[in-house]
Amino acid sequence: MRVTILVLLGSLRKASINRQLVEVALESAPEAVNLKFFDRLGELPFYNEDIDTKAVAESVTALREAASEADAAIVVTPEHNGSIPAVLKNAIDWLSRPWGSGALKGKPLAVVGAARGRYGGVWAHEETRKSFGIAGARVLDDLKLSTPTETLGGRHPRHSLEIAMRLRSVIQELAVEAAGPSVPHP
Repeated sequence: MRVTILVLLGSLRKASINRQLVEVALESAPEAVNLKFFDRLGELPFYNEDIDTKAVAESVTALREAASEADAAIVVTPEHNGSIPAVLKNAIDWLSRPWGSGALKGKPLAVVGAARGRYGGVWAHEETRKSFGIAGARVLDDLKLSTPTETLGGRHPRHSLEIAMRLRSVIQELAVEAAGPSVPHP
């Protein structure tokens, strides 16, 4: 059974280290996993219940459809001022509706990423886990990867075997959670 995992990126920058982590994930995903990168969070209007009607923006419909079709999700995010980037929080708000039956309800979700400083984005990652949990996803708190950007020495994360292996392991464990015991462990 092939598992589809939605990939959300909390950074809009083209050269961000977190976008590079997404690249590593796409390159190294296990064969039984289909990673579906939704790279349109910057197109979402700010969440407003008044506009959350049958005629929502096409980007919102596309996000909700991608989440509905996925078996699980992985969120790759930096830390902005010690918390969740606004673009990601906005996506969480859109995905949480309609309340109680959002597109990620009950689906396994992991949060990873990189940020400056010795904690590597841990505060943003914890806040992201909390928000997605409240929105209905089944957040896997034990699947973590918080990388201080300084440890990469300015290199692309694909040049770090440790980071590539840890990211692949997170994806594999997420796939196991989504599919049950039919997906082999690495």
